[in-house]
Amino acid sequence: MSELRALDLGELQTHRSEKWRAFPKDVLPLPVAEMDFPVAEPIRQTLREMIDHSDLGYLGLIPEMGTSFAGFAERRWGWKVDPLQVRIAADVGVGVVEVLRVITQPGDKILINSPVYPNFWTWSAETHLEHVDVPLTQSEQQVNGSNWILDWEGIEKAYASGIKAHLICNPHNPLGRVYTREELSRIAELAKKHNVYVLSDEIHAPLMYSEQTFTPFLTVSNTAREVGITITAASKGWNIAGLKCAIIVTENEKVHETMNAIASATHYRASLLGAFATVTAFEKGEPWLDSLMVQIDHNRNLMADLIAAKTPGVGYLIPHCSYLAWLDLTSFNLGADPSAVLVEKAKVALVPGHRFGAQSAQFVRLNFATSPEILEEAFNRLATVLA
Repeated sequence: MSELRALDLGELQTHRSEKWRAFPKDVLPLPVAEMDFPVAEPIRQTLREMIDHSDLGYLGLIPEMGTSFAGFAERRWGWKVDPLQVRIAADVGVGVVEVLRVITQPGDKILINSPVYPNFWTWSAETHLEHVDVPLTQSEQQVNGSNWILDWEGIEKAYASGIKAHLICNPHNPLGRVYTREELSRIAELAKKHNVYVLSDEIHAPLMYSEQTFTPFLTVSNTAREVGITITAASKGWNIAGLKCAIIVTENEKVHETMNAIASATHYRASLLGAFATVTAFEKGEPWLDSLMVQIDHNRNLMADLIAAKTPGVGYLIPHCSYLAWLDLTSFNLGADPSAVLVEKAKVALVPGHRFGAQSAQFVRLNFATSPEILEEAFNRLATVLA
């Protein structure tokens, strides 16, 4: 396995993505969930070949998508996906929105468990749904290595109140938490009892560390397959979000037929480059992914060392997936939006916690998929405010 190293700051500052254009040059940006590593060579080869041959037309039929994801899912998680029940959308957000357009009506209720990826609220608003938030709660006891616990009493009340959909994030952004098979099974049983669809955003699933196992929602039980729809992508795992391609996966013929009502244009609005980059990621991208996991595994532990040495008042639970650190700044009394203070005084940009849920205003999210040198510089800067 060859070593994968992040790009240096000088090169990163030439990038055209949101992460590197949203802030002045003197600000170190660690908010947006994109990585600072070079794209996997097999993906670059696919893109170069297509561009060199002027192969930049519209996206058509692509049976390789279903077979490539099925192969990856079986190798990685033992999930035997039906390739014919894999369909394409431009990104996970588009996939969720188009599914919701089919299974809900404006004014219906959707369940969300904050703190969670902020676009969960955006997608609900776009489809004119009333969101019901049953937040995870912090506990002294841990479940699956996390002290963020599902509020089952609140969830059961929400289901009984007449929700039509439950949108879950597994593995979890920003908590780095992985739901257990037992938790997912309990959600599935509730969903069947109350005639609810479960939409599982599994975009961070390729980014699992070795100490825990990811359980795809649709592998849990026949019940889960009767109520479940998975939306995922290669965009997080291989850092290709700008290429615009995601997939919607079902494992039940009735649900699959229901999803046939998704507007056909949903497929064609995805990118030709993105679709074939995604196929390449699933077919040939695992060696790169394994190298990446070594680097970000190092970084998640480096985070703990840097916090202990430079900002010991910061609360941090090492995540079990992905490259996002959920940092508790409550002890510093930085006001309503600690991230605003940090970008102004420390010149480090992080995602404000209130975007993930109102109760998380004293948290920030930090992206550690970068070089150790950039992380150390970030904490040197943060220490000027948080020491």
